[in-house]
Amino acid sequence: MGGGNMLQQLMSRLHLARTGGGVPRGHFAVYVGEARARFVVPTAYLKQPPFVALLESAEEEFGLDHHCHPGGLAIPCCSERDFAALLRTLR
Repeated sequence: MGGGNMLQQLMSRLHLARTGGGVPRGHFAVYVGEARARFVVPTAYLKQPPFVALLESAEEEFGLDHHCHPGGLAIPCCSERDFAALLRTLR
């Protein structure tokens, strides 16, 4: 799937799934790894190439439907430590 189309679908799903849950405006929840560790990240990260690459990798491995988690986005193929390191590079 093309990156732009995937991002549009994810943004739409995240907007529709938004239930509050302590997520500030302009952010979304990401559940990472097998334990589904929760991170709250700015939506601007959806346009950052390293973040997009991670999403595309997760899509290839698990499919786009697996990305949706109640109230956020699930990325099961990434460890909590690796995801935190990625976030540090995007700040």
